[in-house]
Amino acid sequence: MKKLLGLLFIAAPALFQAQTATTTTDSLTSIYRAVPEKINDLVHTKLEARFDYEKAYMYGKVWITLEPHFYSTDSLVLDAKGMEIEAVAIAKRTVTTPLKYQYNGKQLHIKLDKLYKKGEQYKVYIKYVSKPDELAKGGSEAIRDDKGLYFINPRGEDKNKPTQIWTQGETESTSVWCPTIDKPNQKCTQEFFLVAPSKYVTLSNGKLLQQQKNADGTRTDYWKMDLPHSPYLFFIGVGDYAIVKDVYKGKEVSYYVEKEYAGVARKIFGNTPEMIAFFEKITGVSYPWPKYSQITGRDYVSGAMENTTATMHQESAQQDSRQLLDGNSWESTIAHELFHHWFGDYVTAKSWSNLTVNESFANFSQVLWNEYKYGKDAGDAENYKDMQQYLSSPEDARKILVRYHYKDKDDMFDLVSYQKGGRILNMLKNYLGEDAFYQGLHLYLTTNKFNNAEAHQLRLALEEVSGRDLNWFFNQWYFSSGHPKLNIHYAYNDSSKTVSVNVKQTQSEPAFILPVAIDVYNGKNKIRHDVWVDKKDQTFTFAVAAEPDLVNFDGDKILLCEKKETGKSLANYIHQYYTAGLYVDRREAISACALLQDSTAAVDLLKTALKDRYHELRIFALHSADLKKENVKQTLESTIFSVAKGDQEPTVRAEALMALSTYDKPIYRELIQKSVNDSSYSVAGAAILSLNQIDKATAYTEAKRLSATKTKDKMAEAISNVFAENSKVEDLDYVLDWYNALPFGQAKVENANTVAYYAIQLNNTEAVKKATDALVSFRDQIPSAYQKDIYPFVNNVLLKTIATQKSAMKNVSSNATEIQEQIDYINSKIK
Repeated sequence: MKKLLGLLFIAAPALFQAQTATTTTDSLTSIYRAVPEKINDLVHTKLEARFDYEKAYMYGKVWITLEPHFYSTDSLVLDAKGMEIEAVAIAKRTVTTPLKYQYNGKQLHIKLDKLYKKGEQYKVYIKYVSKPDELAKGGSEAIRDDKGLYFINPRGEDKNKPTQIWTQGETESTSVWCPTIDKPNQKCTQEFFLVAPSKYVTLSNGKLLQQQKNADGTRTDYWKMDLPHSPYLFFIGVGDYAIVKDVYKGKEVSYYVEKEYAGVARKIFGNTPEMIAFFEKITGVSYPWPKYSQITGRDYVSGAMENTTATMHQESAQQDSRQLLDGNSWESTIAHELFHHWFGDYVTAKSWSNLTVNESFANFSQVLWNEYKYGKDAGDAENYKDMQQYLSSPEDARKILVRYHYKDKDDMFDLVSYQKGGRILNMLKNYLGEDAFYQGLHLYLTTNKFNNAEAHQLRLALEEVSGRDLNWFFNQWYFSSGHPKLNIHYAYNDSSKTVSVNVKQTQSEPAFILPVAIDVYNGKNKIRHDVWVDKKDQTFTFAVAAEPDLVNFDGDKILLCEKKETGKSLANYIHQYYTAGLYVDRREAISACALLQDSTAAVDLLKTALKDRYHELRIFALHSADLKKENVKQTLESTIFSVAKGDQEPTVRAEALMALSTYDKPIYRELIQKSVNDSSYSVAGAAILSLNQIDKATAYTEAKRLSATKTKDKMAEAISNVFAENSKVEDLDYVLDWYNALPFGQAKVENANTVAYYAIQLNNTEAVKKATDALVSFRDQIPSAYQKDIYPFVNNVLLKTIATQKSAMKNVSSNATEIQEQIDYINSKIK
């Protein structure tokens, strides 16, 4: 699964200063979360499903083949949440015999017809009704709802939204729509017979073997999966989709998208066959499944999900051609879900405690794919981003990667299982070397294929291949919490011709064992010293012929750590930018220069970085430049203009256009106004905002004109910001349509400020109510995992600020009664 959010920040808003309370994580429960006991094993699941769109029900019949795991048993417990159970029977050939059972709304306790022994299979038949909308709501950071089966706009009441059905099984929600043993250490084959309106297509696991039209206007699609996989990976999708097909080694690779995106489906998903080939190469394991399909879903409750052979993606994956000019924002997610088909589907975590063997690998695959496809800078940038996300969350630093104590299984889907785990694998690959690392993964996958595993089995496979003991590595990274916090000091001694590197580990946890490279540079010449940092305070001394131009700790920029460096000059950082040259080397140099912008050398480095070979560092340099300083503004002016005109990356041109608004020159205004019509949404949006800084009237006119055209992403956001600043009633619907359509995520949180600002400025009571309702709707859809942070933000910051501002207006207004009505309405929505 790809989380809906990599990390959610509650930013200090531009319009309101958020005063959210500091919160801490509850202590981990003392309950030991054992690997689920296996009394009966799933063998095969045969399902017949018919859907009632009016009631949002699924009428199901299921035949489940099982056998005792080891001990003989005369009973069976199945997970079955919120169902109406109509019949339970033992099925033998064509005869079904009713069985006694008890049902508590969550589990079905069945008394079998006899005592069954290990190796003796039996088949249970259940007729039931699934009622997902009648379940109590749950959810987590990764999966914001857990009702398993979703009817999207089932009665067609929303003309702007398609009618769809899709399922979300992880963690244990398949049992909302299919009775099963809903645990990750169960695996079985399956047959699904799906009865759906003939106008729709269906998707499920495995291959579509047969379609039969029915007299009532429906069609029965027969999907069969001959290879075993876990129940949380079962999937059903139904809707009005275009199916765009590719092929890889004779296997179908298909993309199910809403029909308006059929023409760009390959631009979104078309790298999938190449990804499969790459992942086959590095693992040495051929793609094991019969096909690979990807489908999008409206109102999806997560980012994406690796249902075996039928990956589900949030609607954000669907990008039009103008969005794709700014880059395919979903490509890392596509790689993530595909890699799960080796790590997660083929070999599955034995329990949620060992989620790392699923999610850490999928997260790491994003680095591997980006480096392979787009170069080392792209891979390093992906690694750096995820490392910073983890390091920005002190609460997560207190968690153990493999943890058998947690409050709820959904809590495992966090920055530790994903971002921290991915960085640990990156360090492990660096320590073992690529060949040993990948051969170890091959051994792990082939040894545990179509089965379950945990972190110890990964360790044993890597040890077997490399011949190295890895207990020390796994003990500190997989079975302990925290990460190293390093204070690094460099000193040169001219009399002894030595350079020393003092490393202090300041974390509260014991000293980490860190194999690390220290590179000593004289000019372009580099001498590498491979050392082991294993004490809280340690000094390494190296003989040198002269004072080095740079001593570069962690030369591969691989360590997961917090790092402070002293004894390092501006000249050292500049040398690091030009000579060490990795993505993080250059980023650190830009950061150092950003702190010293009174220095000509520092500003010159920033100027160079505006032309860096990697586009994200060009943007970082633009963000780092302090254009309020006259020396910086003059030095960078011509380069910024050149970047705004001609950089090959639209996102870089967009940032440069924003920077040009600080210069009051006709030639720059001409470029800005021309760029309002750029094909890239990022460029057009930046141009609108930049124009708004220098000519608000013209910016509003352009925003008004463009709002009548198709707008998305940064362009729609820019138009909405300009409209909010002007606060005209007739523009409110555009802003609210844009805001309401945003999927839950960081953009939704940040742009709540735009809606709140609009509400303050409006005088029309009905318009104020509509804006308020948009904020309330957002608040009420917040997943429970985020409520402690975002609920106070919406209630105490946004809504109360609107009411307070309205109260101040009332005191000087001739329409005090109307404003009081607005205040009362806003206050009635605060909870």
